[in-house]
Amino acid sequence: MADTHNGGDHQSTGTTSDVESKPYRELTWEAVVLGVIQGVVLNLAFCYAALKLGFSLGGSTVAAIMGYALLRGVLGKGTMVENNINQTIASGINTAGTGVIFTVPALFLLNQKWQADGTGSLAFEALPLAVAGIAGAILGVVVIIPLRKQMIEMDRLRFPTGVAVTTIIRAGATGVEKAKLLAIGFAIAAAWKLVMVSGWLDSTEEAIAASGFGITHEELYFGCGIIPAQFAPVIYLSLMNLAAGMLAGRGGLPFFAGGILSWWVIAPAAASMGWVSPEMVETFGGIDWAIYAKMLRPLGIGTLVGGALMGVVMAFPAIQSAMRSLATAAKTAGSGSNVGGDELSLKTLIFGTVLSVVLFFIASMMTDGVTITQALISSVVGTVWLGLAALIVAQATGMTDISPMSGMALISVTLMMVLLNGNIAASMVVGVAVCVAIGQGADMMQDLKTGFMIGARPIKQQVVQFAVTWLGALVALGAVYALWSGGEGGQGGFGPGTSLPAPQGGALMGIIDAVKSGNVPVDKYAMGALVGGCLGAAPMPGLGVLIGLAMYLPFSITLGYGIGCLCQMGIQKVKGAEFCEHKLVPLCAGLIVGEALTGMGHAFFNIFKSWMAS
Repeated sequence: MADTHNGGDHQSTGTTSDVESKPYRELTWEAVVLGVIQGVVLNLAFCYAALKLGFSLGGSTVAAIMGYALLRGVLGKGTMVENNINQTIASGINTAGTGVIFTVPALFLLNQKWQADGTGSLAFEALPLAVAGIAGAILGVVVIIPLRKQMIEMDRLRFPTGVAVTTIIRAGATGVEKAKLLAIGFAIAAAWKLVMVSGWLDSTEEAIAASGFGITHEELYFGCGIIPAQFAPVIYLSLMNLAAGMLAGRGGLPFFAGGILSWWVIAPAAASMGWVSPEMVETFGGIDWAIYAKMLRPLGIGTLVGGALMGVVMAFPAIQSAMRSLATAAKTAGSGSNVGGDELSLKTLIFGTVLSVVLFFIASMMTDGVTITQALISSVVGTVWLGLAALIVAQATGMTDISPMSGMALISVTLMMVLLNGNIAASMVVGVAVCVAIGQGADMMQDLKTGFMIGARPIKQQVVQFAVTWLGALVALGAVYALWSGGEGGQGGFGPGTSLPAPQGGALMGIIDAVKSGNVPVDKYAMGALVGGCLGAAPMPGLGVLIGLAMYLPFSITLGYGIGCLCQMGIQKVKGAEFCEHKLVPLCAGLIVGEALTGMGHAFFNIFKSWMAS
């Protein structure tokens, strides 16, 4: 007979006198292969989503749901800890892409702007960025491992996402039902995205201008000649956007409020007070675009920067705690404590650190205009700053679930531009490595928290994260190049004025361009930074960044997101929180992944079509 405990995590067969124990399933080939496949798919999907929304979405929930459905439902062998390995790999590969998607698009956008302005071009290569991404992924894991015991077992930091994933993994049989809802959401979103990209519902721009109503470029204009253009009467017809708002619920309302403040208060006030000249309206093709380009966009960048930097300042208690954790962890390591071999050895961590520094140096040397001295400075300073930043973000994530990645990216690139005599491409190499590393550090701690709560062995999670998650940086870099090449003429596939505005990359590009050219809208940046700094000091973590993003993004995206937030709040009031957790969350996750992967597929199709035509 079979005896199964803890949802199948311990199994034995045989009689009372002759018991044959089956191998304990944890680190298995099935879990590793499934984790890598899910990680690559989620990486592509959420790279697309981050270029659209300006913030990243975690893939742990989707990976845990699909892990149960496939490992247990299809193979009939899965255990909780085996699913934890699958989820650790998938979320690690996915998260590595976030560091790339927040930084690299700035290079494409800056090069495009300089070429359009006739001021030259920006030379950069993919290989140094790829090497930097790998170095960041490795070092992000290496830095965090010594702190696991202190942060998770001793300090008992919350790591809210890790706790939420634990609930999903422990849910047992409900995993199959959630997988079905995820598949339904995927199918609906994929079908709708195909309708949108086909153009079947589109009206001509002339017809929309005459009637004030119609669909073009996946946006619905509903002014109908009644609502003025400065109120931005347009909504993006994206199920992914709606679903992201439904996942956020009440927590996403500040983002929605930022859009309302921008387009229903600031923009109408600017128009009524005559702050926008007729020449500006003619230059930018409408009063709404003139207000966005000359006022809201620079204000949004300033607010985003101010909020991000204040987030770092507000994380100072976390920095102090992280330093204490590091000191305590060093003492523990010095005493030779390694109970049960549950952590990677010190030799492995030293090897990983040395390898990362060497890769850092190689990536810097591969960049045009970098001397050996500058490469040494880049690798040493970059590694030290990277380790500190990963430490800060891991601690902040454990306490609040908020990751100040955008602030760290801005600080990193600005610092390296000073040290490297304004070499933008070389500075971005460091920026990529830092962003990938801090994302890996925060994700690693969330996954280790999940493993701790379900009884997994941390060394096995560390081994798989160390071994494969660097793939995420390469996948994301390929996605950026593919999406950019999917635009008209093989370029311009993302950025302002497209369906993928790339707000984080655009903000970084704006700062770099302003510093490099000396054409800084100081008044708007300063005002925005002041507002962002004040908001960043508010009790709600990340408020300044959310408001800045909302000001920077087109209101069509913010409006759809806000409607999603309000829908979730209404559904929760009627159906309850449990319904939202078990039904709405997997359905919305499917909507996001379905639209994102279909959008990626459409970009690849355009590239293939252009290649065939040439």
